[in-house]
Amino acid sequence: MQRGDYQSYVALFETERPKGKLFIYRLFSVYLFAGIFSIWVYRFSHLFIKQEDGGGDKSSRLVWLALFAAELWFGFYWLLTQAFRWNPVFRRPFNDRLSQRYEHSLPRVDMFVCTADPEKEPPIMVMNTVLSLMAYDYPTEKLSVYLSDDAASEITFYALLEACSFAKHWLPFCKRFSVEPRSPSSYFDTLPLFPSSSDHDDSVWTNELAAIKKLYEDMERRIEDATKSGQVPRDVRSKHKGFSQGDSFSSRRDHDTILQILLHRKDAQNSKDLEGSAMPTLVYLAREKRPQYPHHFKAGAMNSLIRVSSTISNGKIILNVDCDMMSNNSKSVRDALCFFMDEEKGHEIAFVQFPQHFVGVTKNDLYGSHMRILSELEGHGGDGHGGPLYIGTGCFHRRDVLCGRKFSSDQHNVMNDWNDEDDQLMEESLHKLEQEAKPLASCTHEQNTLWGSEMGVLYGCAVEDVITGLSIHSKGWKSVYCNPERKAFLGAPVTTLEQVLVQQKRWAEGEFQILVSKYSPPWHAYGKLSLGHQMVYSHYCFWSTNTLPILCYCVVPSLCLLKGVPLFPEISSPWFIPFAYVTLVANTYSLLEFLYFGGTILAWWNEQRIWLYKRTGSYSFAFTESILRLLGFPLASGFSITAKVAEQDASQRYGKEIMEFGASSPMFTLLATLAMLNLFCFIGVSMGALVSEGGIISVLEKMVLQVMLCVVLVLINLPIYGGLFFRKDKGRLPSSVAIRSTMFALSACVLIKALH
Repeated sequence: MQRGDYQSYVALFETERPKGKLFIYRLFSVYLFAGIFSIWVYRFSHLFIKQEDGGGDKSSRLVWLALFAAELWFGFYWLLTQAFRWNPVFRRPFNDRLSQRYEHSLPRVDMFVCTADPEKEPPIMVMNTVLSLMAYDYPTEKLSVYLSDDAASEITFYALLEACSFAKHWLPFCKRFSVEPRSPSSYFDTLPLFPSSSDHDDSVWTNELAAIKKLYEDMERRIEDATKSGQVPRDVRSKHKGFSQGDSFSSRRDHDTILQILLHRKDAQNSKDLEGSAMPTLVYLAREKRPQYPHHFKAGAMNSLIRVSSTISNGKIILNVDCDMMSNNSKSVRDALCFFMDEEKGHEIAFVQFPQHFVGVTKNDLYGSHMRILSELEGHGGDGHGGPLYIGTGCFHRRDVLCGRKFSSDQHNVMNDWNDEDDQLMEESLHKLEQEAKPLASCTHEQNTLWGSEMGVLYGCAVEDVITGLSIHSKGWKSVYCNPERKAFLGAPVTTLEQVLVQQKRWAEGEFQILVSKYSPPWHAYGKLSLGHQMVYSHYCFWSTNTLPILCYCVVPSLCLLKGVPLFPEISSPWFIPFAYVTLVANTYSLLEFLYFGGTILAWWNEQRIWLYKRTGSYSFAFTESILRLLGFPLASGFSITAKVAEQDASQRYGKEIMEFGASSPMFTLLATLAMLNLFCFIGVSMGALVSEGGIISVLEKMVLQVMLCVVLVLINLPIYGGLFFRKDKGRLPSSVAIRSTMFALSACVLIKALH
């Protein structure tokens, strides 16, 4: 159907806006901002009162200014978050319409999986991701799966060979019984009582299930045996030429390009499953690495995959997923194509982003892994202003846009745009294809080119995905947030607090790098993005700067409480109302919003704790290191791979929702110091109130808000107190952290009491 044939045009997706709810929320936000503004008026007006009386006995001018600055920032940052809530949109694709219109002209899709460490990212987990992608409900001859192995591990390559053999059994099984999900491990873990399809006899399904499960368990055992021993079976190594390519290997940072096409439609004999159907193209790549050349971590791997795949399969659509993000919905490719191939709006869309979801998260989400507000609200809110961020996984891209093409409103979709050209390389041998593609993954290929600056995934930023998406949006493109009822991808959650903090630190550093880059949303993106879109990006770019006002509120009110200096209105003052109103209403709304998206009260409380730990721990180190780099101080930086497995004891504690510390980290010392400081201040003011003339009632009348803030901080830090003093397991905080944090907190309390 050509564009312009409006009479027969039927959209491939629909967009909904919750108008009634939006009006109510906007009214609510106006009233809440009135309370915030009243707090600003109180702080500003009383600032001059303090100046007139020479500082007074109640608080110093510096402390008052610090709180005023913090409250100004809280209000400003709250305004940024409104961009997500004032115009969310919800998209629904229509797969049936796509099939009716384009089933015989669907584009090729290249799918990238990146792994970098077989110890932190177990090969059997990576293979489950690969198999889940190979089994998509899509013409298999138009699917290609590429595994980038930045460790150049023989074990990972061996695991891929095993997965390739198993896929010949697994893919027909998935099609025959409409299997969901199509990751073998996920499917067997959540095995249904009956097959999804009613067209088959239960006994047939039972027999075939037993056979396929046995094949998987045998494959899993062989891969795990090789992983534990660190060696590939000799008979396998001698039979497959791919292992000889690793002869140049000396280390992970010093080896030639290793490229092996394991399955390809030109090799008709070996690229068919047990039923004679074509299988997806399957390629292993370990790009060349040399110590003298930067390799740019995941961004470099992605760019190598883009170039190599252009020679082998050249799919017009590219999907990239993390090695632990297994497909959970076999229709996801079709869902994404509904947006790209829509005749009316598809020409504007550069990428379709699916949210991250995780399996195995505890009931009350100990570490906030579900990221409910981000996935269920912020993604839709960003979509309403031009598109969500590219988050580095679960994202479908147009190849040409990812390679630098700018948007033009004159370009529109027609059906022929998606027709694949005749394969000009069909007469070439697979060996020749490999030899032509290898140089594209060399260390020197990108020299004096636009790769990493104007083409592909951008370099020089710890969050290369976000800055790449921002660059694409700045060129005029839009993106779409697709969040179907059946989640598209499911990954492994982090299971220790250290993993959470290190991951968040890297993200916050990267966002700050964007803030001071040429793509900075508040400044350089003006005129290129809508105001709402600027606010969406700025919300993330200002992550690390949140640490200053949060630290101020965690330290200053408690120390002044210990000193007897009130910083907030007395309970009898009219100015007490806006403080109480904003505190109560904002937190009540936050809780109700969280419950609306399927959380529990305890999960909300856990998320508030992690929210605090991120902003006082991760963001403080991210902000400090970012500022030092801007000032010219050299600091080591690198990509930290999050471990996807945990020790058995740690996993058991995670299942019981016991917070895992274990390591002696500077961030733990900071968190423990803040926790101990608030505990000492609370104990100190309580003891003082008991012996004072007015008693506890007098303290509450004068400083009820400070007391409440200190109590909340003590309660939220209960896991830290347990880790410092009461737990005996390996997940407790080390004694060195307990000693340092206690000394630092006591010193601060003694010092503040000594001041006059």
